Amino acid sequence: MTTFQLTPRPSAVRTAPFTRDRRSVRGERLLPWLVALPVTLFQLALAVPRQWRMESAGFDLGIFEQVVRAYASLHAPVVTLKGTGYSQLGDHFSPLLAVLAPVYRVFPTPVTLLVVQALLLGLSVVPVTALAQLVLGRRQAVAVGLAYGLSWGLWQLDQFDFHEVALAVPLIAWSVAALARGRWRAAVCWGLPLMLVKEDQGLVLAGIGALVFLLGRRRLLGAATVAVAVLGTALIVLVLIPAANPHGIYDYAANGRWDGGNPLTRLLLPMEKWHTVVVLLLPTLFLALRSPLGLLLVLPLAGRFWTPAPVYWEAAQQYNAVLMPILFLAMVDGLRRIKARGPGRVAAGLAGLVPGAALALALLAAPTPDLSGPGPTVVAIRQTLAVIPDGASVAASNLLDPQLTGRCEVSLFPYLTYPGQQGPANRPVADWVAAFDRPNGFPTPPAQELDSIAQLTRAGYRTVARGGGVTVYHWAGTE
Repeated sequence: MTTFQLTPRPSAVRTAPFTRDRRSVRGERLLPWLVALPVTLFQLALAVPRQWRMESAGFDLGIFEQVVRAYASLHAPVVTLKGTGYSQLGDHFSPLLAVLAPVYRVFPTPVTLLVVQALLLGLSVVPVTALAQLVLGRRQAVAVGLAYGLSWGLWQLDQFDFHEVALAVPLIAWSVAALARGRWRAAVCWGLPLMLVKEDQGLVLAGIGALVFLLGRRRLLGAATVAVAVLGTALIVLVLIPAANPHGIYDYAANGRWDGGNPLTRLLLPMEKWHTVVVLLLPTLFLALRSPLGLLLVLPLAGRFWTPAPVYWEAAQQYNAVLMPILFLAMVDGLRRIKARGPGRVAAGLAGLVPGAALALALLAAPTPDLSGPGPTVVAIRQTLAVIPDGASVAASNLLDPQLTGRCEVSLFPYLTYPGQQGPANRPVADWVAAFDRPNGFPTPPAQELDSIAQLTRAGYRTVARGGGVTVYHWAGTE
């Protein structure tokens, strides 16, 4: 059986004559990091100015800031945006977010999360570029690394603020690159932390274990990895998340439930799912299909396509970020396999043209970063929010939440319990309210939110500041 091994065995490396000078070796090691630099800057330019202009939201940047802020304070990851006492571990199992706590402790701002996310995406460029350099050469490696770093699956993650899957992207990149080099233990070691990123990443780990079992002939290692992925996911979904959930359930269990019908129809239709598949494969000019590494796409996509919620099927979501390193590493391995069949003109032509074509497609699809700062309206809104004291309990509109989560206990308006009144058990008491005078329709329709605003006065709140289309209310009963 043909293996993936792209480099000589260690013994061969030790006995091979030294044919390259140190400068050449140093340049080869440095190149992937140099390619990662512009990618990181690009991701930063997309994400950070959005926070400056108040284009980020409580769902989800505010949520993740509350999680990391809690870890940084050595507290449980309670997310008041989801409800009073609501543990993030009862929503999604993402304890690896705790590694961001030391950085946030030094720089306590939501921008820190956006910067870290950009660094993680840039870091994932390194193994992709390194493998491309080994297989295709320096010039093509630069094109592949930039094409990957600018790919739509990565920059769309920035369009949805911050997500825990950013932690998975470099782990997957290094794991799949190790698979391509035939380094089976390294592939498993890089893949195991995925279980701490999010419960659905067990599907990726299971695929890694299956390839180690089938292609690496490491039966025990591959089988053990699959077992860890399957049993670990079951433990997380059936035991750990419900134990931390205030309702004692896994909120997304309905996505996996089968209520009858043809399972193939549910999995493969509607055609929107195939549109997503095509859009995923297009940046690699479909050459990802030429490598067995492309099989790693099957389980994550099947898990998404099985769900009845269309949001998981679409191409325009952050869920595709974790698939990008798989796709581009599979493309590189596919080109290697084509070259290995013979030194023909077709093979040489593909190896020379595909990286450039992939980069051209990425450049055409990539958005132009908007580096503009906050306008007069945003400045006025921030001045209005400044009347809210640090540490206060605040119910705020979705787009206002990330402006407050770094210094206040924030819940989502209009979901709140008025002080002194009986309300839903999972809604926090808020002494302050910050709301747009013209609601944008999330999480409730504008008419319903306007009705909630009208009720504030009757509930004992009074207006204390107004500006930029935002009004701040304070409950008089606390005075």
